[in-house]
Amino acid sequence: MSDDFLPADEPVLDVSEVSKRLHLSAGRIRTMIAEHQLLAVNRSGVPMVPATFLDGSEVTKHLVGLIAVLIDGGFSRNAAMRWLFTEQDDIGECPAHALHGHSAREMIRRAQALAF
Repeated sequence: MSDDFLPADEPVLDVSEVSKRLHLSAGRIRTMIAEHQLLAVNRSGVPMVPATFLDGSEVTKHLVGLIAVLIDGGFSRNAAMRWLFTEQDDIGECPAHALHGHSAREMIRRAQALAF
């Protein structure tokens, strides 16, 4: 889990809520977090997943690939989460939110350019 430095107004979900939404067991959600298919922050010892990482009953398209690019590129979990929630001045939103729009592939390209 990452340190909790998400914006105060960023909605988060606990593992049981993510489990319900994705129709997977809580154990599978914890495994996804451990294997970097999802990222979570630590809130008083409880893993909390940013709600923007889900799109209905699925993980947001491109998220798993973007996390892989960041982690494989040398980012720690903390650094990856920080980058995902740092507003990009030129598009006016953070990469985690941009994944829901036309800028998703641009966010992956930017992550690739940041590698090492």
